[in-house]
Amino acid sequence: MSSPGQFIEDAVEAAKKAVQFDQQGQIEPSIYYYESASTLLERATTLLEEEKAQTFKAKAAEYKNRAEELRNSQKTETKILEEDVNKQRVQKCYFLLQQAIEEDEAGDKEDAIELYAKAIEFITQFPDLMQGELKQLALQGLERAEALKGIKREPKVEKTAPAATTPVRVKPTLHRGSSAHLQVSGGDSYTEEEKAVLLHTSNINRREYVPFMTVDLSERFQYSIPFTDKDGHLALAPKQRREFSSWVRPQDLCGEPCIVDGPAPNYLNIKQTVISDCSFVASLAVSASYEKRFGRKLVTAIIYPQGKNKQPRYNPFGKYMIKLHINGVTRKVIIDDYLPINRYGQLLCSYSSIKREFWISLLEKAYMKVMGGYDFPGSNSNIDLHALTGWIPERTAIRGNDPDFNRDALFSTLESRLAKGDVLVTVATGELSDADAERSGLVPTHAYAVMDVQTIDGIRLLKLKNPWSHLRWRGRFSELDVKRWTPDLQRRLNYDPSSAAQFDNGVFWIDYESVCAFFDVFYMNWNPELFKYTFCIHQSWNAGTGPVKDLYTIGSNPQFSLDVSHNASGAVWLLLTRHITDIEDFRDNKEYITLLVYKNGKKIYYPYDPPPFIDGVKINSPHYLVKIILGPGSSSKYTIVISQYEKSTTIYYTLRAYATCPFTLRKIGDPYKHQKQVTGEWQGVTAGGCPNHPLTFKNNPKFRLELEGATNQVFIELKGPKQYQMGIEAAIIKINDDTITAPFKSRSSGAYRSGYVILELENIPSGVLQIIPSTFLPAQEGPFILLAKSSAPLHLTRV
Repeated sequence: MSSPGQFIEDAVEAAKKAVQFDQQGQIEPSIYYYESASTLLERATTLLEEEKAQTFKAKAAEYKNRAEELRNSQKTETKILEEDVNKQRVQKCYFLLQQAIEEDEAGDKEDAIELYAKAIEFITQFPDLMQGELKQLALQGLERAEALKGIKREPKVEKTAPAATTPVRVKPTLHRGSSAHLQVSGGDSYTEEEKAVLLHTSNINRREYVPFMTVDLSERFQYSIPFTDKDGHLALAPKQRREFSSWVRPQDLCGEPCIVDGPAPNYLNIKQTVISDCSFVASLAVSASYEKRFGRKLVTAIIYPQGKNKQPRYNPFGKYMIKLHINGVTRKVIIDDYLPINRYGQLLCSYSSIKREFWISLLEKAYMKVMGGYDFPGSNSNIDLHALTGWIPERTAIRGNDPDFNRDALFSTLESRLAKGDVLVTVATGELSDADAERSGLVPTHAYAVMDVQTIDGIRLLKLKNPWSHLRWRGRFSELDVKRWTPDLQRRLNYDPSSAAQFDNGVFWIDYESVCAFFDVFYMNWNPELFKYTFCIHQSWNAGTGPVKDLYTIGSNPQFSLDVSHNASGAVWLLLTRHITDIEDFRDNKEYITLLVYKNGKKIYYPYDPPPFIDGVKINSPHYLVKIILGPGSSSKYTIVISQYEKSTTIYYTLRAYATCPFTLRKIGDPYKHQKQVTGEWQGVTAGGCPNHPLTFKNNPKFRLELEGATNQVFIELKGPKQYQMGIEAAIIKINDDTITAPFKSRSSGAYRSGYVILELENIPSGVLQIIPSTFLPAQEGPFILLAKSSAPLHLTRV
């Protein structure tokens, strides 16, 4: 027989386990061990004196009461869980019926019948839901589906759904326009080459993101079970992994989730967490501010499913489609609504301070999915805002000591155009010392949303938001600067520094001079609707085409002819977008590309002859913008050249033009259908130099070029050692038709050039030309390559 001491010892061990499980929230084992401890203590009391037994009886009762409390809470939680499950089922029922009704209203008969059937099938799985309003809706849905199928029922019940004769909705298709649906200045269909480019760059980070097509507007969002993304959960960032507990859905975090709480999103609700995507979160802030200020959906319009008012709708089945501008076109991104949380139930992604609102988390998840996961290397707001909105990206560096940097003009542009809704703006810091960061309250290499720009009594001020929603500027016109915040200034800007000091939401005012001192760059994304016309071309530039660097020739570079009306006024903006398909390319972008603009509309062979009208700066950003301003005396023909610093891989890109006037943009093709290449060298006596040395020039290598066509376009290219100046001379030595007079006796390539020179000839009759390649000085020995191209068959041989 056990002693009272043994019962008490066993009771203590049981109680320890009960408390441990209780603290961990494990109810079942807690109840078991509390009841065990209570029973053991009660047994011990039967073997003890009355005085000692009273103490253990009290403890036994305490354990029994705690077990009963837990059992009751378990019943309550079970009841609440059942109620939540029923609520979620009701949400799904309404979602299915609403989608069916909207397809019905749009005139999509087959889709409507299918959706009515799915809604009714879902509802009838749960008989306890078949009551009240939901039962009536289900019956009406059944009747409407039967009516659409042509089944008649008597007596006829008045239906709430619309008549089957509702006009069919016309849906937009994929086209060469932009998010503003501008007038396309040229053909709307894509060439096979363009389709191949878009197909190749649909594979991003080993996942497929196809261009957004008409059929995608009919995407289905309802399933028999909650939707789970076939691509699995996103890779987590290092800080997320350290705190991660589990993946949850919005319905696990709150009772009645929604996408946007209210008619428009509020930028003050945005909270960034441990993901290094401050530029993306800043982009969300300025987009949300625009929606609220100007009443036009910008980023919430890209979230599907949507209601009739184009407002994004919470989907209880957990599937969402996001439309992003990626690699030259809008593309569809499918996600589920699983979000990462820590063990305290806090989201480990960007979120809204309104617990039931999820547009921020879902948009971030879609963008992070395309970018390879939450372990994102960081970006800039030009790239992120363009992906979200399709607005035209422009980068303006803040160069305080550069005489070409017009800070006054920049501020004037920011103030006037931001107020009109023409532009979205963010600003980013560069590297800051620890001392400067501590003193200023600014974060190094960090993006801030520009919410407002004002001039008050000559003081130029900007209102910024830190995506972290805390940590603010501590300098002039911060909430700490009570001296400069006069009552009049507070009234005019509706800002109370005393109140702001009580709550750090990351929003602050800062003077423009401090911005120029502490920040590095403004990112501006312009509304495409500022323009009336647009056109885009999707192309590739093979890694082996042309020289590695554009130092001597750009003849093999992609080139385009831009034609505008004579004496047209306004502007043409050209946006070059390099397609990126691998996150490693994004982390370490080694391709520096730009646009060069020339005033002639013809093929350009030398980078600086003629000098470019606009000489682009080579940068490793995916986007580069060039602005051509048109006015009296402006050229009507331009040549656009894609240029690179050191091309290492095949480049896939989109060239998109936006204009205030009609224009044509076309690729400059190669008119030469036939070509022949030979190699040679200048050596010994054959290194004769240029015609300035007549005694030795005649010793240079000579080539015979035979042309078969009646009139030929001829192109001759000479490549050789870059340390030599080289030239070409072409002489007509025979014309096959005696009735034709030779257009010239001889032609030269003009000024001798380093390593590369070309000669173009037009209207050359059938016959024979003699080609002499030479260096500028005699005795300059080395190899060369001679290439001849013609519009008709040709023969090139060494004489």
